[in-house]
Amino acid sequence: MKLYSRTQLVRCVFICVVAAVLLTTAICVNISKKKTSVSVGVSDSGESATEIANQKDGVVSAPDSTNAIENSVSFLEQNPASVINVAAGTSSYTQEEAQNINVYSLCNEAVVNINTQVTAYDWFLQPYVQDGGSGSGSIIDKRGYILTNVHVIADATKIYVSLFDGTQYEAEVVGTDLDSDLAVIKFTPPAGMELKTIAFGDSSALKVGQRVIAIGNPFGLERTMTTGIVSGLGRPIQNSNNRIIRDMVQTDAAINPGNSGGPLLDTNGKMIGINTMIQSSSGSSAGVGFAVPSTTAIRVVADLIKYGKVHRGTIDATVIQLSRRIAQYAGLDIASGVLISEVRRGGNAESAGLRGGTEAAYYGSRRDIIYIGGDVITQIDNIAVTSLADYYSALESKKPGDTVTVVVRRNRKDITLKIKLVES
Repeated sequence: MKLYSRTQLVRCVFICVVAAVLLTTAICVNISKKKTSVSVGVSDSGESATEIANQKDGVVSAPDSTNAIENSVSFLEQNPASVINVAAGTSSYTQEEAQNINVYSLCNEAVVNINTQVTAYDWFLQPYVQDGGSGSGSIIDKRGYILTNVHVIADATKIYVSLFDGTQYEAEVVGTDLDSDLAVIKFTPPAGMELKTIAFGDSSALKVGQRVIAIGNPFGLERTMTTGIVSGLGRPIQNSNNRIIRDMVQTDAAINPGNSGGPLLDTNGKMIGINTMIQSSSGSSAGVGFAVPSTTAIRVVADLIKYGKVHRGTIDATVIQLSRRIAQYAGLDIASGVLISEVRRGGNAESAGLRGGTEAAYYGSRRDIIYIGGDVITQIDNIAVTSLADYYSALESKKPGDTVTVVVRRNRKDITLKIKLVES
């Protein structure tokens, strides 16, 4: 049996006491941390962290609810993408997601899928019907008027529109406008059917960076929504009809084959553009899409519904695309612009001083006769005119009776004329 001295016994007791104290302290600190973490949120009994922090001598002081609300609002304003809890037991959406969902809910039922049939001919020149193109459209009037692109319904012998509920109706063409690539078609809804429509917005108020939403039927996938921003404004783009459409809205929202004719919407669900084309080497979306602005569409649609065509002003003269060959033959010092072949006798253009050609010449593969020696239009209302596409584009928004300022090249000098337009 081993004996211990008194000194050894005292040392052992001291060490045990110190160890016990340290162990007790560690346990208390751990329990305190757990209580603190629980008090950060709302407790099971409904007490908030503020209430727990305000407990003194068993008395709970009421929290400052006004400050709490102001702090929450401030946080959401500084963090718009923060999660918003809609209600207990439901999904949570960011502010942007909630906005997208709301726009889609408002507008998707007013977007239609358009399919066409065209007439083709076999080897024996016998006609037969085959499927044509497809695209999108927007219902703009409860009577069944639909806005789309001209190229969506081009050469169609039959046009069919499919609504959100799967029902399909045959539509007829009300009017088309090549200069803006816009068309209005119409179907007759059954009695009692209440159609949803999309209202026009103001494209002139758009800003680069503004969020936009496209809804359409890419690759036949009905009412597909894509989002993006306005990535450019005022773009002059040449369409499939070789006409230049000015002030096009550029967007990075994905636009693919089948989106043509569908609406480009702002975050209020207003149509600020009509998706028309993409710029891509592959034929698929490359982040650069273009939409006809709503300011153009409003003006065009009003005429198409009322007259079946757009009433535009034009210069009462016969114009020819100037080429290098014509310029060389005629001895001109410029090779771009629009050559005036003939001017209508007694018309507004002649009265304004516009001059036509005097020397007959054969032109084109069909050997048409044109007249050279006349004026060459190089500018209309501060818009440079280098081609026929520029010429028609410069007059696209003009009405009969409007007066335009025209710069012509004559005898190697620039001359400015004021010409009153006539109906085209």
